[in-house]
Order: sequence, then C-alpha cells, then structure tokens
Amino acid sequence: MKKIAVFASGSGSNFQAIADAVVSGKLQAELKLLVCDRPGAQVINRAQKLGIDQFVFLSKNYSNKEEFEREILKQLREREIDFLILAGYMRLIGPTLLSEYPERIINIHPSLLPAFPGKDAIGQALEAGASRSGVTIHFVDEGMDTGPVIAQQTIEIGYNETRESLQEKIHSLEHQLYPVTLQKLLTSI
Repeated sequence: MKKIAVFASGSGSNFQAIADAVVSGKLQAELKLLVCDRPGAQVINRAQKLGIDQFVFLSKNYSNKEEFEREILKQLREREIDFLILAGYMRLIGPTLLSEYPERIINIHPSLLPAFPGKDAIGQALEAGASRSGVTIHFVDEGMDTGPVIAQQTIEIGYNETRESLQEKIHSLEHQLYPVTLQKLLTSI
C-alpha cells in the first residue's frame, strides 16, 4: 500500500475527503502526514482528530524555499512517503521536492486547465462569463498548474451562478473525483 502525505493550507475539506476514503477503504493508501504552511489552519484540527502526524511551518521562519523544503523532505523520508497529494496547498512546489518526487506529486485545481490557472479560478471563470468549469487533477511540475492532466470533470455554470454556489458545486465534485482518481493512480503504479 502506498504511503501518502497531504499538503494543505486551509480548511481541509479535500484532506477530509481523502482521509474518509482511506478510512472506508475506497482509497487503498496510508495517510501518514499532513504538511501545512499555516499554523492555526482548520486542516490541522482535522488531522489531529484522525491521529495523523502533522508538520506545520511558517515560511518566514526559514531563509528561503529550499530550506523549508529540505525540512519537509526530511519529514517525508522519515515516513517513507511515496506520493505527495496537494489539497489546497497555496505554495508552488520547488526543485527540492520536485526532484525527489518526479511524477509523484498530484494537485487538484478548481477549473478545466489550462483555463483559469493560479489563484481564484472560480472568480476568474465567473468574471470571464464562462458557461462551464470543473475540476482538474494533474501532476505537478515547475509551473503553476501546468503539469500533465490526469483527470478532468466538467460542470455547467448556471445563468445566475454566484461565487458561493459555484464553489459549493466544485467542492462537491472535488470530494468525489479526487479520491477515486487517486485510487486508480496509486493502484496502477
């Protein structure tokens, strides 16, 4: 069974969906570590309740990205982590982790990439007047949301769609698609 670490920065709803899938057996993996760059984030409480180890850090306590990524790498190696799963982690992954985990870092993004990469993809879609959006799961490379696509699923954007209603639809889709896609990926490698 593959050992995974989830990287998250916020509330952790995708972290919870992944953890629930592991507990239920729908995702056959060992969730060994949460990596979080925001002390006080709700995702930390979720991990604590599940008894999952956490590595929580503040980037400003390090002189540069390489330094904190080396510390993360140490934590990953101690737990023999096979895959890094990004779930609302609001930092670009740097060369230290990319070189150690080639094609083993997976991200979820709330748009149909290559449309609306980066921050606030939901707002970007609404501002552009898009008639559809969705979710993309992709491998992470050195760019922002530019890695090879693993899976995508589309949703329609309604005429009177609000940011909140679209965000709710996308989160619901993410919580379903991410664990299923991870299961397929982790059992095929």
